[in-house]
Amino acid sequence: MTKMFAKDREKRMMWGMRGFVFILTVVMMGVGSGCRTVAPEVVARDRRIMEEPAGDYWVGRRVAGERTRFWGFIRRPRQTWAQAQLVILNEREKAAPDRLVETPGGGERGYQYDDNREYRLRGRLSGRRVYDPNSDKILPEFILEDYEEVDAAPGWLFHPREKRDAFGVPQPPR
Repeated sequence: MTKMFAKDREKRMMWGMRGFVFILTVVMMGVGSGCRTVAPEVVARDRRIMEEPAGDYWVGRRVAGERTRFWGFIRRPRQTWAQAQLVILNEREKAAPDRLVETPGGGERGYQYDDNREYRLRGRLSGRRVYDPNSDKILPEFILEDYEEVDAAPGWLFHPREKRDAFGVPQPPR
C-alpha cells in the first residue's frame, strides 16, 4: 500500500511541476516581450541614432515646462532617447540658448521659446544633483560649455503617441 501512495504522490508532483512550468513559461513570455510592441517609427529613429558620428559631445532635446528650471534631456551620441536623462543646466561658462526674458513684450521671443529643439552640446555632468522646486525633481547638473542647434522641429522624443505630464515632460504611452 505504501508503494501505491508513493506512486500517486509522484504523479501528483510531476503534474504539479508541469503546471508550474507552464504557468512560469506563460508569465515569462509576457514579461520578456514587455507586454507591448515597439513602434516601427521608434525602431527606425533608433537606427538613425546608431549612425550618429562618435565624439565628445552630447545630444540635447529642450523640454520647456511651465515655470520649471530643468533644461531638457541629454544623451551621448549613439545612445537612444530611452537612455537619456533629464538635467538642469549650470550656465556659469555659457548661457543657455533660451536665456531671454521670461515675459517678452512686443512679439519678441522669450524664455523657453526653444521647446522641443535639438542641440549638440559641449559640456559635462558635474556629479552634483540640483533641486528644481517648481517640478519637485532632483536632477543631475550639466555644465554647459557650448551648443549648436541641429534641428528646430525634430518631432517626438520617446514615442510617436507620447503625452506630456503636468510639468511638460514627455511621457511614453502606457
